Amino acid sequence: MTTYTYTSRSLDETDELGRQIAAAAEPGDVLALVGTLGAGKTRLVQAIAVALGNAVESITSPTFVLVNEYTRGKLPLYHFDVYRLKDDDEFLELGAEEYFDRDGVTLIEWGDRVEHLLPERATVITLEIDPNDHRVVTITGSLAARLPA
Repeated sequence: MTTYTYTSRSLDETDELGRQIAAAAEPGDVLALVGTLGAGKTRLVQAIAVALGNAVESITSPTFVLVNEYTRGKLPLYHFDVYRLKDDDEFLELGAEEYFDRDGVTLIEWGDRVEHLLPERATVITLEIDPNDHRVVTITGSLAARLPA
């Protein structure tokens, strides 16, 4: 399994990582974002969505609607937030498996909560806050192999 690690020291560097991910993304990619509150999951999603050609003001965390679709960019983006889901059935009722097979990129905030329901090809993006308040991002899976060394 390929792993890619990136340290972001600023919002601009997080945006740069988002551009790299967007450039490497392919239809059918499923990206599970994992990290504590405030680790930068939504910010990274916004950076990816903008790099794909979506307007930044339209990118919000779908905490209460559970899934947002952004289709104005070069690839459709399906953005889930599973933080408030009660159980696996609720995730499956959203039609998640159907999104996985679409022609876009699926991003799942709090992906560790449903990791066992994700396709084998899913990439896990873990965001951690280091003692200097930087974000250490570890990407594990097929997308990692497509990112610049």
